[in-house]
Amino acid sequence: MQWENLTAPEFAKAVKETGVCIFAMGICERHSDHLPIGQDFLAVHKIACLAAEREPAMVFPPWYFGQIFEAKCWPGAVSIGPELLFPLIEGVFDEIGRNGFKKIFILDGHGGNRFLVPFLAQLSLNKQKPYSVYMCRPFAGHERPEWDETLETKLHWHACECETSIAMAVHPELVKTDAIPKEPGEPLGRLKHLGEAFTGIGWYANFPEHYAGDASYASPEKGKKLLELRVNSIAEQIAAVKSDTVVPVLEKEFFDRVRNQAEGE
Repeated sequence: MQWENLTAPEFAKAVKETGVCIFAMGICERHSDHLPIGQDFLAVHKIACLAAEREPAMVFPPWYFGQIFEAKCWPGAVSIGPELLFPLIEGVFDEIGRNGFKKIFILDGHGGNRFLVPFLAQLSLNKQKPYSVYMCRPFAGHERPEWDETLETKLHWHACECETSIAMAVHPELVKTDAIPKEPGEPLGRLKHLGEAFTGIGWYANFPEHYAGDASYASPEKGKKLLELRVNSIAEQIAAVKSDTVVPVLEKEFFDRVRNQAEGE
């Protein structure tokens, strides 16, 4: 069920029937020259809707704000500073909760959110809320052996074989196959001297053209297989979240202890 498509009575009924709202997080950024700027949010919203058809849940309207500082050097990126981003997301979560949902399921569609989304889940322990936040397993579907069996290349990071294949299955009219780079996007390794140390410029150091992988191997047929794997994996996680009764109990226990500690009990 898509939030924006329902009437008010339909919405109220859906809240009671599902209890879970999927918050699919995408972004606006360059995806080489052959995929649309909105690739992440377009794809993840579609995937969320397909998963919610298999395991009934509400899907929040398309969302395209997150961590994308590393793409500010390219046209079309929409980058919101942390001083606004965190209150904005918290405000939206609070509105989802005010509308009756006790469980929010974050589905990330942008690799650059790999630190942001877990932190959003951890923030649920900062302040007690009338809802619980769950995070979908990163790269859901990739854990199935069929994922690697479907693909012919090894490097999959951005606008690559798998992402381009999924785009061909979800919105083929937006894929510019004639603009796929002739050479694969290989990491430049400009920060190899740092070893495992992390730095914010790390992505740009390896992939300054925002292309990582080889999209020339992509196809709609592969996209359909990969899409099916992702949707099935996500639907299974939605079902687990819907049936969960432990997290809310543990959160209440935790915050009771927080209050007792503050009161010196």
